[in-house]
Amino acid sequence: MTALSVIGGKWKPIILWVIRDETKRFGEIRRAIPPITQKMLTQHLRELEKDGIVRRRVHPVMPPRVEYSLTAYGRTLRPMLDAIAAWGEGHQKAARPGKAG
Repeated sequence: MTALSVIGGKWKPIILWVIRDETKRFGEIRRAIPPITQKMLTQHLRELEKDGIVRRRVHPVMPPRVEYSLTAYGRTLRPMLDAIAAWGEGHQKAARPGKAG
């Protein structure tokens, strides 16, 4: 599936979730996803930027400040991200023994 080749994998959906509502600096994204390495985060952000989903903005200050946000095209993924999050919450409830699902 084309969608999974663009936004699938272990980290891309999480990165998209972190920046879904607001612009974030690289360090903010990294802190929001502690297990991801700097190398992997950089690689995935570059891929998402290349695919037109994420916008990278460099501010000309010292040290350079780099911010990431969803493009207009990337924002079309919000309903899918919200649906996956809702499914996950339902799955957690259903997976708890003794709880009605």
